[in-house]
Amino acid sequence: MSKTIKIFDTTLRDGEQSPGCSMNLKEKIEMAQQLERMNVDIIEAGFAAASPGDLHSIQEISKNIKKCTVTSLARAHKDDIDKAWESLKYAAHPRIHVFLATSPIHMEYKLKMTPEEVLSSAEEMVAYAKSMCNDIEFSAEDATRSDVDFLAQIFDKVIKSGATTINIPDTVGYTTPDEYYNFLTAIITKCPALKTVDISVHCHNDLGLGVANSIAAIKAGATQIECTVNGIGERAGNAALEEIVMALNTRKDYYGVETRIDTKQIVRSSSLLTRITGVKVQPNKAIVGANAFAHESGIHQHGVLNNKETYEIMTPESIGLDTNKLVLGKHSGRHAFNDKLKQLGYDLTQEELDIAFKKFKELADKKKDVFDKDIDALISRQKIEVPKIFELEKFVINCGNIITPTATLTIRNGDNVIEEVAAGEGPIYASFKAIEKIVGKKFELDDFSLSSVTEGEDALGDAVVRLKENDHVYVGRGLSTDIIEASIIAYINAVNKMMFENANQ
Repeated sequence: MSKTIKIFDTTLRDGEQSPGCSMNLKEKIEMAQQLERMNVDIIEAGFAAASPGDLHSIQEISKNIKKCTVTSLARAHKDDIDKAWESLKYAAHPRIHVFLATSPIHMEYKLKMTPEEVLSSAEEMVAYAKSMCNDIEFSAEDATRSDVDFLAQIFDKVIKSGATTINIPDTVGYTTPDEYYNFLTAIITKCPALKTVDISVHCHNDLGLGVANSIAAIKAGATQIECTVNGIGERAGNAALEEIVMALNTRKDYYGVETRIDTKQIVRSSSLLTRITGVKVQPNKAIVGANAFAHESGIHQHGVLNNKETYEIMTPESIGLDTNKLVLGKHSGRHAFNDKLKQLGYDLTQEELDIAFKKFKELADKKKDVFDKDIDALISRQKIEVPKIFELEKFVINCGNIITPTATLTIRNGDNVIEEVAAGEGPIYASFKAIEKIVGKKFELDDFSLSSVTEGEDALGDAVVRLKENDHVYVGRGLSTDIIEASIIAYINAVNKMMFENANQ
């Protein structure tokens, strides 16, 4: 029987720390629920001491997650650990994740502590966390630039104090696969107690080696891998969950290990994260990139037509990709629609189903063919929407190559209906200016993009607007068969997120 490797997902903590990837509470809950559907073992929900908002979001995620372990990061301080435990009080399977730097450069310049003080603090704080929670993870920050003998010593002490998982991270993406293997092997040899707990690794991708280092760690004896969906994270990001899982899954013959991950949920998880953050993956990204299963070369096409295995080492279906098939239309009923949602993995309340069915009918009236991707986009967007402080009522666009484009927008704000006209260099720019006039505030547009959800002339347009305020980015999305309408909705959605979060701070 092959060994099972635990997957520790830190998309909601380390991943969210990457520039432009912040999420609001509803988005975090939706992402956490998708991670649970994918069967990750541990969800790192946040850093409770970072802010009251982070503590609250971890609590709410804990209420909604029942199958996975939920963990909160904490520095080796009593106040941090208290806040971590407060954030996890509703979790079915809580874990406190305590970290402390162990490299000479971090101890001297960041912590300003001696090695003896670090040893004492780690031992004391792990014991303190253990008094509240049975499941304790200890991380030696910047482990790969730390002394092996010192690490063996500190790990022995924290395991005796109650740590059940030891994380040996490559915090700055410094190591290489062979070096990491030898490094981990040496520590395990010097600290026999490590064989009684889970050994975890957390590899950053600064040199593009995050996944390779993680897999080398498994060979050395690691039983838990920390990673993120799409590889998002600080600086160059983290080891990508989908790449690690599919490498182990595709090459079971070589690695001889497996994970609990439902690989058919990989594409959905990647797409949901992209929709939430507005940060797309590059087309040639392994596993989830748009070109991952595309073949343009004539030689490749000929081979694939004869036998897919000539150039495809895994099937598109194994990660959740499917041929877009028409299954629903404007004549489809509620029962058929609900069945399709269940096939796609959604379990909606009656109220959510009523709203979704209404939106589906509206789309079916505009679009001849309704695909799974269309429905997935509608539902994912619905589940992460914030209250509609501003809502589009109607719009009129006048444009052409001999006139200045103008946009007339009518927007509802509670009981008030406001109409404004603005001109701009294009119809979308004019529309954005009209929204600013209605809201009474000028916004900094950080990014704007348009793409189609599916193929065809009547494809849904997916607009992404990123507004920036005080170094915080708010991502708005809009879906419509009319790309101008999609853009307007996306801009208003971003404004609503900004207003909602500012009001709840």
